[in-house]
Amino acid sequence: MADLESRIARLEAESQIRQLVARYSFDIDDRRVDAVRALFADDAVLRSHDGVMQAVGVDAIMAQFDGRFAVLGPGHHVMHDIQIDFDGDDTARGRVSGHAELWRNGQMMVAAIRYADRYRKTGTGWKFAERVLGFLYYVPVDAYPGILGQRNRNHAYADPLPADFPEGSADWIAYELSQAAIA
Repeated sequence: MADLESRIARLEAESQIRQLVARYSFDIDDRRVDAVRALFADDAVLRSHDGVMQAVGVDAIMAQFDGRFAVLGPGHHVMHDIQIDFDGDDTARGRVSGHAELWRNGQMMVAAIRYADRYRKTGTGWKFAERVLGFLYYVPVDAYPGILGQRNRNHAYADPLPADFPEGSADWIAYELSQAAIA
């Protein structure tokens, strides 16, 4: 068992990472761009599973956000579950689930989100080293009823795209194949 000092340091690091995730939601919604910039390591990566977002380095990430903000009005991001796994004293991985209510391209939309994160401790605290965004759905409010019965649940763009999870995940596919083999 780790000594008390190490255990406290780990709890403090987890708390700081949770604060980082919370700040992201508040700062994105409030368009606090300087605060958003401060959340990312200089060489951080921000991308989406669908490949639409792909930025490397904090300047590219901020330019990408400018493009996103151009089509987004007010929004409300709410994070739910946060799973943090430490790789060492200065690095960790995380999975974050959340929802967003958004005004996009002139209409009210809702989204269920998952982030796959990598965090790094820097001289100024914990930062995002990588953030990968995926959607269970991203739809206009009037399309929400019954949306989980469809595979093309990402309506953020002109043509609906398949959802990023869960159907495309290796675990989902393996389970479905195992059930088909039993039948």
